[in-house]
Amino acid sequence: MTPQKKKPMTTDQLAEMVAGGFAEVGRKFNEVDKRFNQMDARFDAMDKRFDKIENILLASHQNQIDQLRDTVLKLAAFVNMPRERETKK
Repeated sequence: MTPQKKKPMTTDQLAEMVAGGFAEVGRKFNEVDKRFNQMDARFDAMDKRFDKIENILLASHQNQIDQLRDTVLKLAAFVNMPRERETKK
């Protein structure tokens, strides 16, 4: 086997190689953009679920606070305790 001589590269061939490299980078960026768009959609869905959970928890807590307030008022009335507004006069 004899070593083959390399042909000198022309500027046109070099330009084609560089253009091919840029095209490949462009395709890869398009793939990355597609994945980011998918991730954005998933994060949006997660945000909606978290908002829903937060609203459920806040409503539940408010309901518990209201029930506790009602119970305290009933107990205060039972022991004939003046309301807070009446004691600050």
